[in-house]
Amino acid sequence: MKILIIEDEPEILESIFTYLKTNEIHCETANSFENAYEKIMLYNYDCILLDLMLPDGDGFSILKELKKLNKSDGVIIISAKETLETKIEGFTLGADDYLTKPFHLSELLVRIQALVRRKQFNGSNIVKFNEIEIDTISKVVKVNGSKIDFTKTEIDLLLFLIGNKDKILSKGAIAEHLSGDMADMLDNHDFIYAHIKNLKKKLKEMGASDYLKSIYGTGYKWEVE
Repeated sequence: MKILIIEDEPEILESIFTYLKTNEIHCETANSFENAYEKIMLYNYDCILLDLMLPDGDGFSILKELKKLNKSDGVIIISAKETLETKIEGFTLGADDYLTKPFHLSELLVRIQALVRRKQFNGSNIVKFNEIEIDTISKVVKVNGSKIDFTKTEIDLLLFLIGNKDKILSKGAIAEHLSGDMADMLDNHDFIYAHIKNLKKKLKEMGASDYLKSIYGTGYKWEVE
């Protein structure tokens, strides 16, 4: 899961970042409209945490830009503003949820998880694909009822592939999902091949069908048989 936190208050930004990181969520940050706009132009996120008050713009403008770019990133507004008009405007512009400051970080985490489940897997904690079952909360993967020992990265990769079934995903898109904007600093995407190889090997050893196909010169596709 990849999150963008758009927040200009350093203490709030740091507390959210640290809490989500300890819960094994990959986070990126932006503390201004300009920085946030640059990131949404370049990357896709499972969820964006959006403060409405920014030093060089406002969150509503970010929502408008997301709509212009036809982005499907989930958005949770986090704001001290609690007026009905503000909430209505946020939802009208495409926000998925609204959380008023101050809030408990545990509630924020639950809302993020619920939003991602709702957008990718119809709201279920359990993702099933034929003989494969993934518990997105406990991070347990089973094939035909038997548990497989997967790393966090391998589970993230498996969910990303299943969530984009029948779509060709480039190595760059996979690298961006797993590493965020750090992917731009990598000399190559060889680590993607290693993760794909391990994923295929573990699934095959447990008797799963070979859904993961290599598309020559392009990337990979989780294929529905």
